[in-house]
Amino acid sequence: MLKNSKSMKDRYPHIFSEGKIGHLVIKNRIKYAATETNFPFGDGYVSDREVAYMEAQAKGGAGIVTTQGAYPDRKGEGKGFKGMMAIYDDKFIPGLARIAEVIKKNGALSCIQILHCGREGGVDLDYCLMPSVVPQRLSYFKKPREITKEEIKQAIKDHVEAARRAVEAGFDMVELSGIVGYLISTFISRYTNKRTDEYGGTIRDRCRLMVEVIQGVKAQVGDKVPVGIRLCGLELLDDRGGNTFEESLESFVIAQEAGADYLSVTIGWHESSIPVITRDVPMGHWLYVAKEVKKVVSVPVMMAFRQFLPHIPERAIAEGTIDFWEACRPMIADPELPNKIATGREDEIIPCIACNLCFSRLYYHQPIMCSVRPNLGHEGEPEWGYYGFKKVKKPKKIVVIGGGPSGLQFASVAAKRGHMVKLFEKNTELGGAVNLASKVDAGEEELLRPIKYLEGECIKAGVDIKKGVTVTYELIKQENPDAIIVATGACIKKPTELVRSIWTYEDIIRDGKLPPKKSVIMGGTGIGLAVAVYLLRQAQYNLTIIEGAGRLGKDVNPFYLWRFVQILKKNKVNILTGSKIKDIKEGILIVETKKEELAIDFDGLILAEREDSIKYFNSMKDYANEIYFIGDAKKPRRLNNAIHDGFRLGMVI
Repeated sequence: MLKNSKSMKDRYPHIFSEGKIGHLVIKNRIKYAATETNFPFGDGYVSDREVAYMEAQAKGGAGIVTTQGAYPDRKGEGKGFKGMMAIYDDKFIPGLARIAEVIKKNGALSCIQILHCGREGGVDLDYCLMPSVVPQRLSYFKKPREITKEEIKQAIKDHVEAARRAVEAGFDMVELSGIVGYLISTFISRYTNKRTDEYGGTIRDRCRLMVEVIQGVKAQVGDKVPVGIRLCGLELLDDRGGNTFEESLESFVIAQEAGADYLSVTIGWHESSIPVITRDVPMGHWLYVAKEVKKVVSVPVMMAFRQFLPHIPERAIAEGTIDFWEACRPMIADPELPNKIATGREDEIIPCIACNLCFSRLYYHQPIMCSVRPNLGHEGEPEWGYYGFKKVKKPKKIVVIGGGPSGLQFASVAAKRGHMVKLFEKNTELGGAVNLASKVDAGEEELLRPIKYLEGECIKAGVDIKKGVTVTYELIKQENPDAIIVATGACIKKPTELVRSIWTYEDIIRDGKLPPKKSVIMGGTGIGLAVAVYLLRQAQYNLTIIEGAGRLGKDVNPFYLWRFVQILKKNKVNILTGSKIKDIKEGILIVETKKEELAIDFDGLILAEREDSIKYFNSMKDYANEIYFIGDAKKPRRLNNAIHDGFRLGMVI
């Protein structure tokens, strides 16, 4: 039942109060922040998918909706992603105007970001432009070349011309990007700016490019179009000679002096070795940086970064820490977030879990994807159900075995389409393997948020959920379903030769049974790494991980893999990749590596390899016209695969 929207706005009075930037009045303090989508065609033009995605963001209720960054230069030195949209020529204006139009007709102010990717640019070239030649730390970025003064002047002109096109396309606001290693930020930072001319030296000299870009853009667009800039409040590059906190704060002051109408505070570079946007960073943690920025400037200040729940920005705005809440990943997961908050439907918000799949996909030059919202990028395709599913003509009686993410996601979609769905979960709580993952490390309890959301969606859709029930052949006969959906999760893969001291990841994480201190983990994918991290959080362990693939965590998002690997290295875990077990004896493993054969002493053997469940349930096909396997029951993978499996089958069954 919906709560009164007025009472909910009273609960969050600051989020839903009017705001002002320059001469513009904004209906609330929520700004959908820029993120690259890789939806365009690769030639810079705007695609229908991009327009539909931006329209969904505008319909969601934010006061300001920002586009992905558009690169401003003809050579493509500012292009950082294969599908990045362009603004270097007037020929792109009609496509950009489509985005501005759908944003404004849905009640939001339209903002376009102009983005020269600098150190992370030149995706179609064999080099990138920087103020100085500083070697890349991340292998997928191009070899740096020092930008000349003539090229600096051209870059400024490119930004100014891009701003003109933005205004001609009908955008209400223009945003510049000076963060994470993009061109403007590389001039501001001591880490990448070693120049001895007027564009290098003190912080004010290093900000010269930023100042000239802001002033040029302001002169071009006039006072009626606010110009903002995203800047780094804390680079987290101390180990590489980056800016001090005081220098970063000074860059905001200088930006305001140059004419910036608002300032967006960001944290870290892509090269920073400290986590910034992962689950181990508590929500709201970085607001202290914005608070310091707010002390030294007078224009509106905004921030995103780990503010997924509305009470966090509500309090921050109330206390004067920020003026606007930038919602990026939370609105990728659910564009309707503002409307759902305003109408008391917070339990219906699809919750971002900070997995950063959306982000990591960009560097593989794939379209943006969301673990918890499978229809991202398909907002304009009715069959994907963003605006509601069409009912089936002949409803089926469906039994779902397993209440993990794939089973819940399938059940909710199938029921919304009109099928009669009954879901059986053998445990007393829903969630499947997510319940184990939520216990591994700090912040992982956030993984339970989509489980709670999906359970609510199932209940609202009429799914009959039975917990604590093990499905038998007799039960299936009794139910007499048209279709059986097996969503039981994966099975533990056991070696052909067993020894006495064997443990599973379920024994350890679910049941709290700790193995001997000298233990070997069979399997170095995400499950094996999770077990290792869990044990190392409990006590000192002498662990060995044996993985057949050439590297650890081949199924783990890079944002989390590096953190897991750092924990393993710190605790001196013996890691054997490209290795296989030849023989198992009591207390000794014979392991064949790429170089040699090793005998490893152990007191405990931990099984962390998984296999599908097909062979255990295939015979059930005799009891229904249709049987399907989804999630880890079909093939052991990650959370996003489980949710997407369930969604897609629910769409078509």
